[in-house]
Amino acid sequence: MRIAFIITPRMLATSLSNAYELLFAAQQAAAVQNNAAMEPLELVKVAANCDRITLPSGLSLMPDQALSKDAFDMVYLPALWRNPRAVIKQNQAIVEWVRWQYEHGAIINSTGTGVCFLAEAGLLNGKPATTHWHHFDQFARDYPQVQLKRQHFITHTERIFCAASINAQTDLTLHHVQRFFNKQVAEHLSRHFSHEVRQPFDKLSYTDLDNSNHPDEIVLQAQLWMQNHLSKAALSMRKVAKLFGMSQRNFTRRFKQATDMTPVQYLQSRRLAAAKDLLQNSNLSIKEIAYRVGYVDVSYFTKIFKQYASVTPKEYRTTVRAKLFDARDAE
Repeated sequence: MRIAFIITPRMLATSLSNAYELLFAAQQAAAVQNNAAMEPLELVKVAANCDRITLPSGLSLMPDQALSKDAFDMVYLPALWRNPRAVIKQNQAIVEWVRWQYEHGAIINSTGTGVCFLAEAGLLNGKPATTHWHHFDQFARDYPQVQLKRQHFITHTERIFCAASINAQTDLTLHHVQRFFNKQVAEHLSRHFSHEVRQPFDKLSYTDLDNSNHPDEIVLQAQLWMQNHLSKAALSMRKVAKLFGMSQRNFTRRFKQATDMTPVQYLQSRRLAAAKDLLQNSNLSIKEIAYRVGYVDVSYFTKIFKQYASVTPKEYRTTVRAKLFDARDAE
């Protein structure tokens, strides 16, 4: 798994080092667990170019590589010192790169005022987001199409996560660690990195995931795992059930009791919701979108999508794009 950490002038260094070292430590902790399912992590510092960047604090960071059409599985966007407008304006290449990464399947995490990179890319239009409390009013003025959730420290929609602060980023990263490795690794890191008791992700966050308002933590983790592996075409529910320590029969019964859907129905609903998002917000072909959400057969994807949305993928894209451009023209 490849994870990119964007570095820019005037960024807050801890918004990189905090998550970077948590993920590095997670891999080390998982390596000593005999029963840990190892997912090798490649942590890469990415910048507009390969020049060393000196921050307002005097610290300097050296990128590993410059922006390129090199797809990552996950991206971290940093918090910025004070007013973010100048940095965002001077780094439109990063804005475009973030949009490209999202269109090509990356999970995007942003912290504090770094959320502005996502908003500037148009990836938060009509979606929930949060940011640093001091910039709530300015953010609301600059990006009126974003659903600003002032009362939440973390927001989650599809593959986009926003953390209001470094502390919230810690909770978010521990959430990812639990998803990528296991609960034991996440708890180990929580004990060693924080003296205080950390709040669980689901208590801090606002999520627009359907069927997630239930108390079954194991089912919720299974939902999040499936959300993170939508592109796997041959996703066996027997293997997913085994991953969470249950038989397929017990897993299906417990999942339906919590969500009123079978695991297969839930997976299909999330795949089709992701397809709708890509049809609206990317220029990927129908075939590429089908593949990215786990459908190898485009004809079957088109058939299932039409049952779900009452129109074909092509018709849906034409309709939502027309509405999107009409709204922009009216601004």
